[in-house]
Amino acid sequence: MADLLGSILSSMEKPPSLGDQETRRKAREQAARLKKLQEQEKQQKVEFRKRMEKEVSDFIQDSGQIKKKFQPMNKIERSILHDVVEVAGLTSFSFGEDDDCRYVMIFKKEFAPSDEELDSYRRGEEWDPQKAEEKRKLKELAQRQEEEAAQQGPVVVSPASDYKDKYSHLIGKGAAKDAAHMLQANKTYGLPVANKRDTRSIEEAMNEIRAKKRLRQSGEELPPTS
Repeated sequence: MADLLGSILSSMEKPPSLGDQETRRKAREQAARLKKLQEQEKQQKVEFRKRMEKEVSDFIQDSGQIKKKFQPMNKIERSILHDVVEVAGLTSFSFGEDDDCRYVMIFKKEFAPSDEELDSYRRGEEWDPQKAEEKRKLKELAQRQEEEAAQQGPVVVSPASDYKDKYSHLIGKGAAKDAAHMLQANKTYGLPVANKRDTRSIEEAMNEIRAKKRLRQSGEELPPTS
């Protein structure tokens, strides 16, 4: 009998010490606090969703609004709002660089934003439909001008004046014509010197022309012979 009682007592767990009791008490308290925080967070999400559903519903019923910008939210709140918007049949986008500064904009389906409008929001700029329309028209005009220029071919640039008229006040019209004939392209370029007909420089040719002009003018000034 004594042996049986001894074996039973030895198989039973020892009562916890004071230190073990304190550790377990703290663990229970921590678990309770964690459970309470989780319940509070869950309740906050529920309340936030209800508030977003109310704002989205008011937005849908307001015919004067085509888009709505919300205040910056954290990632969880943005996720809830996107879900509410999707259920309501609207369109939503998030904008902003930093996670803490990102915000959500919602749009009615019939007024979905264009790519240009979305790019403007992503750059942190306000969307101006009037300026965007002006920019679009200028872009189309420039494109049409490029197409017309391509169809017309390369532009031929002609000199504003004839070089003979430009220098006629210096050497006279007749002399300018002679100079034009004498200053034609040298067809003997590249041939040996012995095969070239005229090796005079331009300055020598011009001096000869001026001399001829003076002789012609002096002949015109002589009185006619009887």
